[in-house]
Amino acid sequence: MELDIQCEEISPSRWTELLTTMKSCKTIRLDDCNLSSSNCEDLSSIINTNPSLTELKLNNNELGDAGVEYLCKGLLTPSCSLQKLWLQNCNLTSASCETLRSVLSAQPSLTELHVGDNRLGTAGVKVLCQGMMNPSCKLQKLQLEYCELTADIVEALNAALQSKPTLKELSLSNNTLGDTAVKQLCRGLVEASCNLELLHLENCGITSDSCLEISAVLRSKSSLMDLSVGDNKIGDSGLALLCQGLMHPSCKIQKLWLWDCDLTSASCKDLSRLISTKETLTEISLIDNNLRDSGMEMLCQALKDPTCKLQELWVRECGLTAACCKAVSSALTTNKHLKVLHIGENKLGDAGVELLCEGLMHPNCNIQSLWLGNCDVTLGCCATLATVMATKQCLTELDLSYNPLDDEGIRKICEALRKPSCNVQQLILYDILWSSEVEDELRALEESKPGVKIIS
Repeated sequence: MELDIQCEEISPSRWTELLTTMKSCKTIRLDDCNLSSSNCEDLSSIINTNPSLTELKLNNNELGDAGVEYLCKGLLTPSCSLQKLWLQNCNLTSASCETLRSVLSAQPSLTELHVGDNRLGTAGVKVLCQGMMNPSCKLQKLQLEYCELTADIVEALNAALQSKPTLKELSLSNNTLGDTAVKQLCRGLVEASCNLELLHLENCGITSDSCLEISAVLRSKSSLMDLSVGDNKIGDSGLALLCQGLMHPSCKIQKLWLWDCDLTSASCKDLSRLISTKETLTEISLIDNNLRDSGMEMLCQALKDPTCKLQELWVRECGLTAACCKAVSSALTTNKHLKVLHIGENKLGDAGVELLCEGLMHPNCNIQSLWLGNCDVTLGCCATLATVMATKQCLTELDLSYNPLDDEGIRKICEALRKPSCNVQQLILYDILWSSEVEDELRALEESKPGVKIIS
């Protein structure tokens, strides 16, 4: 049984009622429920008395160090079987790390620890690393985003990695590590015996100087499937170095996030070669890079390659215009694997979207999720979009936010939604002005089709 409550102010009477339910739950999720340390005393008892509990998620609650101390008392009992613990943004400090170290050292059932968005600091995480080095620790996933870490943490992390062959996922995003530390970390990862599957280093102060070492990790760790280095200024030269590792035969990358990396169209030659030849690659994010139409056209050529298996392409805010839409449309008519296309925040206009729709209507196109927010789409394009919605049964999600569609445009979209042939389940319409009459029509449509969710 699962208990999943989010964003709810829980009264004392409601809490007492929930405690009875928790005694038999396998999963408890209470994110953003205004819980405090006093609630943790009760939860500690639940952990102690409910051996079937394997996942506890308490993100975005003011638990504090005192709350974690209560939780750890339950976690240290022999009857505890907890595997996944989420404590993101719970107002923890380095003081919590000593008690969590005890849990890591003594509780072999714990395989996931998510403590991002807490001011643990380098000193606190060094203590956690000591717990990881205990032979009893079987941790597989460690999430340390926004923990105020500095370059000084890497030596302790590398020591923990050397002793922890079970570790599969490491997230260090949004910490000021810098190139020297990241290079040191990568050298440690190459030497470590762990079969790392996920490495997230977003916004870590990385430049092209670190990319050769990251590339070495990609070559040496065939287990690595998910790499995110978004929000780092690696530039075209850094991307070229990364591609040396990505193109290596032993690299089995599936998910690659390169958003806001100062890439230009010059990178698209390497990216195209990667997309067209790396059959394991299924998702790539290039959001907020200045690829321009010329770069997008190169990517589209790669999408048409029979060996391309890409399923998700994110090119939002990449300086695209209608000039590249014929190439995108042509790729959509050829590529049967692409399921998700995020192309919003580009000035495509009605002319560009009309061209896209030609590709979307092709029998080979299997797009399920299409994002066209803030693309200068107007009423003039809504009839064509409505035809796509009513015809392409694979399409289940459509984002048209921040476009001046007006009442008549929204009514055309609604008309398509009402049709039995339309399978769109989620329609996103943020920041679009419409009349109260259209608002009533939208709500009536949601009531008449319970499977449809209109987000505005």
